[in-house]
Amino acid sequence: MITDAATFIREETRLQPVPHAPEISLHVADEATELWKRTEEELGEIGLPPPFWAFAWAGGQALSRYVLDHPETVRGRRVLDFASGSGLVAIAAAKAGAAEVIACDIDPFSITAITLNAQANDVHVSPMKADLVGRDEGWDTVLAGDICYERDLAARVADWLLSLSRRGATVLIGDPGRRYLPKDRLESLACYEVPVTRTLEDAEIKRTNVWRFKPGSRRG
Repeated sequence: MITDAATFIREETRLQPVPHAPEISLHVADEATELWKRTEEELGEIGLPPPFWAFAWAGGQALSRYVLDHPETVRGRRVLDFASGSGLVAIAAAKAGAAEVIACDIDPFSITAITLNAQANDVHVSPMKADLVGRDEGWDTVLAGDICYERDLAARVADWLLSLSRRGATVLIGDPGRRYLPKDRLESLACYEVPVTRTLEDAEIKRTNVWRFKPGSRRG
């Protein structure tokens, strides 16, 4: 059984530069299915969510690249990285000069991974284990990578993010063309060719956009 999540993560991953944002290094796994199986065995639970925290997903890589190249989107601001996973986007925001960065996720392994990855990159990020959808704590910038892979989740999150955008927050979404992305309400700010893991994405390169809501967008 896992008694120390930090030790488990260190043993099951390697600290490596992120392909599309090499300024940042993450503890990442070599193979998703094996790590997923190992986590379930160690915890004695079947049906756990995939280890999203152990990989640099395309949407997060694109969003991180955009933030690093456009630091004005976060500099001096209170930033929320929603569904943070590994903490990649949160770390990019911290490196780009954010005043405060909150990285939220509902997976306890993610919270530990965020802490380890922030330490490895010598930045301060505040992990938060919570589902923040529907809440507004006055963030200036809200960043969300790869959140549109399930219909119900995508609809719920998109409406919430739109409400934050309409009250004045800068809301940026990184997405490589997931099925439930509400493209009719979005406009692209940048497009990148992002290296990814073939076993996860069935490709080695994913064309990935950073999006924002169009002015006048309405809830779905």
